[in-house]
Amino acid sequence: MRLTTKGRFAVTAMIDLASRQGDGPVTLAGIADRQKISLSYLEQLFGKLRRHKLVSSVRGPGGGYRLAREMHAITVADIIIAVDEPLDATQCGGKQNCHDEHVCMTHDLWSNLNKRMYEYLDSVTLGALVRREVKADPDMSVLKEVRRRATISLREAAAA
Repeated sequence: MRLTTKGRFAVTAMIDLASRQGDGPVTLAGIADRQKISLSYLEQLFGKLRRHKLVSSVRGPGGGYRLAREMHAITVADIIIAVDEPLDATQCGGKQNCHDEHVCMTHDLWSNLNKRMYEYLDSVTLGALVRREVKADPDMSVLKEVRRRATISLREAAAA
């Protein structure tokens, strides 16, 4: 399970928009050029973002897009949900029918992961991303430690 290109591009485009909107409406062509995202793909994403009232469009010469809300009132979860990005670690989409129409043994594990992912993404605002306040979590070094211990265990097993 991972965030797809759709979600990543939507968040990136919204950061670009939020960081430049002080100069007036931001064009999708400008975002596409700066972020190396297809203009037609951005048009699809911004249609969804507009329907979810995260952005508004300004027509005519000098037109483009603006945030429809303050950037501190838009979360990454809002953006991901708006572009229909699934954040679901379960194989059943939460229907509890992934193992022969019954709940699988790991359903609660993956459901809890879904909840934690949503809580985290809902805690990060667009404003925090623009201000670069979101930093790497030092606790993520736990992955390195897990890999290190696994390597040691494999060596010990091979030596035995």
